[in-house]
Amino acid sequence: VQLVESGGGLVQAGGSLRVSCTASRSLFVIGAMRWQRQAPGKQRELVASITSGGRTYYADSVKGRFTISIDNAKNTVYLQMNSLKPEDTAVYYCNARLDYTDYWGQGTQVTISS
Repeated sequence: VQLVESGGGLVQAGGSLRVSCTASRSLFVIGAMRWQRQAPGKQRELVASITSGGRTYYADSVKGRFTISIDNAKNTVYLQMNSLKPEDTAVYYCNARLDYTDYWGQGTQVTISS
């Protein structure tokens, strides 16, 4: 499975960004997609996940601010990030698990200035 991310960038606190991840396999085959992030000096953490059926999970730190969605026809998962905070600054990775193997995107930098 290949995962190609796009989006991200630099935005001021309170602003919005959207990151996208397109998979080389059908999301119905993969089953679930995740967004994880890693800030400098910190461990990678799960931000949000979504199944091909649309069931979602959010970390407490992003609930009410981030929205994960999918377009099964495009094999693409989105993460809409609103009300961004400096602590959201991190490299955001798209992640899929298929047949007990984890696949990762290349990562996209999201930087929030205060």
